[in-house]
Amino acid sequence: MNYQVLLSPEIQEYIIEKTGQDGAKLALSKNPFQEVDFKILLNQIAARTKSKTKLPTWFECKNSIYPSKISVEQTSSEITAQYKSELIDGNSLIDLSGGFGVDDYYFSKKLKQVIHCEMDAELSSIVRHNFQQLQRNNIECIVGDSTATLENLNQKFDWIYVDPSRRNETKGKVFMLQDCLPNVPYLQHFYYKYAPKILVKTAPLLDITAGLTELQNVKTIHILAVENEVKELLWELYQGYTGSIAINTINFNKNKRETFQFNWNSDSEYNLGLPKKYLYEPNSAILKSGGFKEVAAQFSLDKLHQHSHLYTSDDLLEFPGRVFEIITTIPYSKKEMALHLENKKGNITLRNFPDTVENLRKKWKIKDGGNQYCFFTTDLNNNKIVLICTKINTP
Repeated sequence: MNYQVLLSPEIQEYIIEKTGQDGAKLALSKNPFQEVDFKILLNQIAARTKSKTKLPTWFECKNSIYPSKISVEQTSSEITAQYKSELIDGNSLIDLSGGFGVDDYYFSKKLKQVIHCEMDAELSSIVRHNFQQLQRNNIECIVGDSTATLENLNQKFDWIYVDPSRRNETKGKVFMLQDCLPNVPYLQHFYYKYAPKILVKTAPLLDITAGLTELQNVKTIHILAVENEVKELLWELYQGYTGSIAINTINFNKNKRETFQFNWNSDSEYNLGLPKKYLYEPNSAILKSGGFKEVAAQFSLDKLHQHSHLYTSDDLLEFPGRVFEIITTIPYSKKEMALHLENKKGNITLRNFPDTVENLRKKWKIKDGGNQYCFFTTDLNNNKIVLICTKINTP
């Protein structure tokens, strides 16, 4: 389609006016512009609505054009793109799976030259247009296969960036990088002909141990979460690197960035302990990392059980996750549940406990909500317990 028709002042005004409105209701209305397919117009409205919080730079930019709503949902957010730009250095980078170009926009603020490779010619055209509107003049958009592009350019870059996508036939199967396009494990040494450093983005679904069996020369793994939801993993590969692997976990909250670092395969010593005054629940990025021993060791906390991944102390600490004051600890028994929780309100979390939230709510008639937080877990003596807590709102 010729997307230039979307740039007419009347159509742009309509898109802006309808942004945020219910898409299903809009679809029932009449198309006010015969020169454009109404489905395309509705997609622009839906995608722009989605971009308001995820891609505010594009939302605020005059005459931005959007690909499918799904493409906008799958692209990096600006907050994670900004973080990626903090990892790279030098003068040049080639992005082998450019997509909507959010990462490249931020890379271009750090580097003199960025090349955006994209197989989809229409998407590449949209991205090129948006870069012009955003006045990013040091990004070149190239259509075609990224492997062929590397060979044709035959240029040395400081970085290669790649976000491999899962092939359709692997949907529902175990997520392995070798099943993605491009096949980074197979092409890794080919990539080193054109850059000494590679930054690979993967979905949170990829198991870290599995990724390390496929990728070589991993120096650092970054686990990025936004508002406690893991969004992506970043793998820094350095040609010839064989040293220890650093794990960086980052959780972007509204008013702060929670960070936690440790070395992969470190064998930290830690203590187990019964519940004390405060309870600590690591954020989702730390839980994804598997650094459970390191949390206890670095913060001098007692772990409730080897497999519970909850921590406790008598002193209140600043912590990368949720913090609670333990009001009471009860054994998980019919008598105690009837006394403390049955027919009451509570926010339920399970950690190393053989049941489901749904079953517990139904069995004990616990309503959702309120200011009471109930952690069903297992202590160091393998007893099933419930920690009844209030949340501490940390700054």
